Amino acid sequence: MTKEELFGRIATILHENFEIDRAKIAPESRLYDDLDIDSIDAVDLIVQLKPLFGRGLQPDAFKSVRTIQDVVDVLHGLTVVQNA
Repeated sequence: MTKEELFGRIATILHENFEIDRAKIAPESRLYDDLDIDSIDAVDLIVQLKPLFGRGLQPDAFKSVRTIQDVVDVLHGLTVVQNA
């Protein structure tokens, strides 16, 4: 999955499950400051993404994410590792 595809999937999840306006969703959008995603919402986001990545998706990998691009980068790194 490309980074663009990952971003699209994350944007869809944020819009459909968290009712965030698509206009606010950009790679540089900060989860907490710009999108009002708190720690419980972040866990819910990971739960929504888990079917795409299976057991390789661990919450610890997301400790340092601040923006949507950070999430994309972490997920893309996991896909590269899984496909290696």
